[in-house]
Amino acid sequence: MTLYDMSLTRIITIYGAQGFMCAFFLFLAFKILKRDRKRLNVIFSGFYLSPAIGFIINFIYAPLTDESVVLMLNFLTNFFIFYSPIFIVVFELILLKSEKVISTSKQLIILIIYGIAMFCMILFLFTPGFGVTLNAGTGWSPVWSVPFFLYVVVIETIGILPALYLSFQIYKKFEDEILKKKWKFFIFGFCALAIFMYGIFISNTLNIPTFRTIIGVVGLMLALLGASLMYYGVGRQIEK
Repeated sequence: MTLYDMSLTRIITIYGAQGFMCAFFLFLAFKILKRDRKRLNVIFSGFYLSPAIGFIINFIYAPLTDESVVLMLNFLTNFFIFYSPIFIVVFELILLKSEKVISTSKQLIILIIYGIAMFCMILFLFTPGFGVTLNAGTGWSPVWSVPFFLYVVVIETIGILPALYLSFQIYKKFEDEILKKKWKFFIFGFCALAIFMYGIFISNTLNIPTFRTIIGVVGLMLALLGASLMYYGVGRQIEK
């Protein structure tokens, strides 16, 4: 296994911007779990912990040049980052229906089924021209094929749309104006993070350096803003 000299831009992007994002997500997860580790808190913290794990894996493989190792670790990075929306679906189902109705077994079934669908991304790795190209020729930046892009978009949307639908259903049930206002922050935050993820999908597929840079900068702001709004809207309340 060999290493290569990373450019200053790549170092700043991965270990600076993404490193800060990872630390911020871990901080919010810690804040949520600090007060109480009840099931609702654990599920909500999973939304922050899952992408943080993905970022950490990215930090590990970023300087490597063994193509097969890099490709597999990139897959794991994608899996953990893109898996996060399903935690919001489960979280909102519990809020809407209660833990008695959405029992532990039902929660696990939802998480496992979505995980299997997301894990099927690995099939693209063994189909030339249908997966991700990640080597010296791409500057060790992932370049997605159109079939892979479409698959990830479909699976991610299966997680995002139900989360948005449930968000509005919960919003309708609130009578207190303060709670409704805070829940709006939660919805806006989730939308910001969803836009960030779709931007990454498009960026990886188009593989235009300038567009990658723009998405990197705008994406960082959207991710931090989205994570903060979601925490402000809900996280501070479920800590208690």
